[in-house]
Amino acid sequence: MRSFYAAMRGLLHAVLLGLLGAGIVHIAVLLLVPEFSERDAWSRLSMASDLYKMTRLDAEAGGAPVVKSVDPLFYATACRFDLGEGMVRVKAPGHVPFWSVSVYDRSGHNIYSFNDHTATVGVLDAVVLTPAQMIDVRKDLPEDLQGAIFVEAPIEEGIFVIRAFVPDSSWKPIVSRFFEQSSCELQDF
Repeated sequence: MRSFYAAMRGLLHAVLLGLLGAGIVHIAVLLLVPEFSERDAWSRLSMASDLYKMTRLDAEAGGAPVVKSVDPLFYATACRFDLGEGMVRVKAPGHVPFWSVSVYDRSGHNIYSFNDHTATVGVLDAVVLTPAQMIDVRKDLPEDLQGAIFVEAPIEEGIFVIRAFVPDSSWKPIVSRFFEQSSCELQDF
């Protein structure tokens, strides 16, 4: 009888160890999925457009959304860039109820964020550049960059995302025009 209980205890111990090991492997796989996924934001945007081209992320632009938004009251557009080619200037004339900006590295990690309260008179004018490029710009700041927000990013490639608040349907055309007039351009100073 003792050997039966010893065998059952050994079996129970093996099952518990197996479940624990399977749980650890499962968690590790889940944590590694973003690193090995080919369907990350960078890949989706690269399939939708080229570098330095603003691309609507929401379905309002027609067609399927590039990245699903969790908030239907915000529309979004994005631009991929490569700071190895030079600094990037992003502008959007006009006013919307609220806009915010995030700069992500190629892996999707948020590097910098700001909103319309940070900008001069609420107009979006930002320059993304490396620390070395910032040193060069500080030596002789061009006059047209006087009011720009400088985002010093220690990255090579990244994504610039603009989100705009749409409080009701009357704002949809205004926000869409804001995105249509936005630009993402390689700057050479």
